[in-house]
Amino acid sequence: MALDKESPAWEAIRLMRSVRCATLATSGEGQPFASLTTPACAPDRSVLLLLSDLSEHTRHLRADPRCSLLFCGEPAEPNPQTTPRVTITGIAEIADDTALRKRFVSLHPYAALYADFTDFHLWRIRPSGGLFVGGFARAVRLRAADLLPSPAAVEAIASAEQSIIDHCNADHPDALSAIADRPGDWRMVTADGDGFDLADGELVTRFAWSVPLESSGDIRRELVAMTAESRNRRRGG
Repeated sequence: MALDKESPAWEAIRLMRSVRCATLATSGEGQPFASLTTPACAPDRSVLLLLSDLSEHTRHLRADPRCSLLFCGEPAEPNPQTTPRVTITGIAEIADDTALRKRFVSLHPYAALYADFTDFHLWRIRPSGGLFVGGFARAVRLRAADLLPSPAAVEAIASAEQSIIDHCNADHPDALSAIADRPGDWRMVTADGDGFDLADGELVTRFAWSVPLESSGDIRRELVAMTAESRNRRRGG
């Protein structure tokens, strides 16, 4: 589904991509249960969780894979109700895919310490619907179609992702530094149709495109524009 920059669905997707911790809601023996998790989004916007077999929420998911996730941003005002947030619902499944596990660790570098433990598994939750609240009295229901990208666009960009990352890190570190707009040895670690992530050690920051993109050519044009804007901002232009 094509999204414009003012779309509530696009706001929700950007929030899901940028948040590094979220609340996972599961059900155990008929009782609701909420826990803190560290999500990462796959190229197709499904949510990835690296979970220990010993965790209470993992035992719940094995018995009943229905779940929801709450992602919260920063409140715009002292009133907590101004916090932008999105809740998604879906079915959790184990997805011990090497490429997805690599992506998770790229977004959560500290997880490299335990990502290969035999009692940890990568789980995937494909959004089946959701609710976006953009602040006080701004609530919008979202369908799966609102949240899921074009499979063709996902495939086109995923096939070019590593070459994009390698090219930017090898040939344009100054541009990445300008976009990051803070000191550090910034390197691109992911690129997808919604944006990209820069990392400096264990600090990982998300940068969204102006709108969802569909090709590597779109990404190149967007990066050029973002770099120019960042340099102008540094010069006070």
